[in-house]
Amino acid sequence: MGIENIRGVIIAASVAGLMSGCAAIERNEVTDIEQMLAASGFQIKYADTPDKKAHLQTLTQLKLVPHNENDSVRFIYADAKYCQCLYAGDGAAYQRYQQLAIQKSIADEQRQAAMMNEDAAMNWGMWGPWGW
Repeated sequence: MGIENIRGVIIAASVAGLMSGCAAIERNEVTDIEQMLAASGFQIKYADTPDKKAHLQTLTQLKLVPHNENDSVRFIYADAKYCQCLYAGDGAAYQRYQQLAIQKSIADEQRQAAMMNEDAAMNWGMWGPWGW
């Protein structure tokens, strides 16, 4: 195997690894969102027929989108990639979701700040001079 072939294999493996990591991150984010939607009172509807699966594919994916329905607004979250389902909720469910999302964001920021404080408190001096 020539050096060019080895480089190609290494690059392909690296790209595959990065894409796999990105997919895992996206899946975790989607799971978090879908759990908050369910906790907020959104109803889950599965695409359990070919017609529903085809329609689900036409909807905006992995985003909460308002839809007008009979003089009221319904919020729809379509997930054709992971659960092959959609979540539907009214304005009250949407408000509860927004509150949960804010609470999660605050908790995530507090967790990140605590980790940074812990790192800052580390006694790096015990390692001696770095030499750079």
